[in-house]
Amino acid sequence: MIRKLSLILSLFAVSATAFAQNWGGGIDDEDWSFGFNFQYISAEYKILKKANWREPFYEVPNSLGVSYDPNSGIPVTSRLNAIYSTPSQGFGLGFVMNRMISDNFDIRATPSLIFSDRVVSYEYEPKEPINLGNGQTKNFQSLVERKVQATMFEFPLGIKVKSNRLNNFRAYWLGGAKYSIDIASKKKTFDEGESPVNKLLKNQRNYLSYETGIGFDIYFEYFKMSPEIKLSYSKGDLLQHDDTVYANPIDKLKLRQLTFSLIFQ
Repeated sequence: MIRKLSLILSLFAVSATAFAQNWGGGIDDEDWSFGFNFQYISAEYKILKKANWREPFYEVPNSLGVSYDPNSGIPVTSRLNAIYSTPSQGFGLGFVMNRMISDNFDIRATPSLIFSDRVVSYEYEPKEPINLGNGQTKNFQSLVERKVQATMFEFPLGIKVKSNRLNNFRAYWLGGAKYSIDIASKKKTFDEGESPVNKLLKNQRNYLSYETGIGFDIYFEYFKMSPEIKLSYSKGDLLQHDDTVYANPIDKLKLRQLTFSLIFQ
């Protein structure tokens, strides 16, 4: 009998521990709360092409510029078959500043430092090499990748709409906007004096994005952890419209970014 009672009490104690409401460090009792986050990022471009995006480019004599006119000089590229962007990965670190409005509404800012490269691929029709004389030959590439290296400071600001707390769990939706500015070195975008095929694809230094996401607040004894997934979409055109073989075929360049975060408060 004593053994049975001890077993019942032990099961009750385990159950009480499992379903007891953790304090969470008192995070929900404060008007202002702070924390930090770790972010995993997947980013890709949405590419809007010009009507003549397939057309090949030709050199302009005594210049590093390019032209669509076949009479201007020797070919720089062959005809394009495709332009596309594949997802590339990155990471970020940031702070969390949260202002509680009510039990179900917060205003939240998460200033972060983001390291994320983006890639645009250009597929060209195969073209035979051209003999330039003096033993020189010009070869043409069928696939060219232009990487945009970005080190961003981002300031997202949004509204957090929270469900009622159920034991140690709460779901939420987040919506808002963010301002991003590239703080990378100018060396990463310096291509003055380079030949047309070695030019870089460049982005605007700062831009705005819309974002939305969902997450879960999980309460522990002394802190709260929030896994969160968020999608952002840039507003406007990110492309610097330089006169290059990589920028000219593109009408607009927009950024789609998927972010998975672990937030600790």
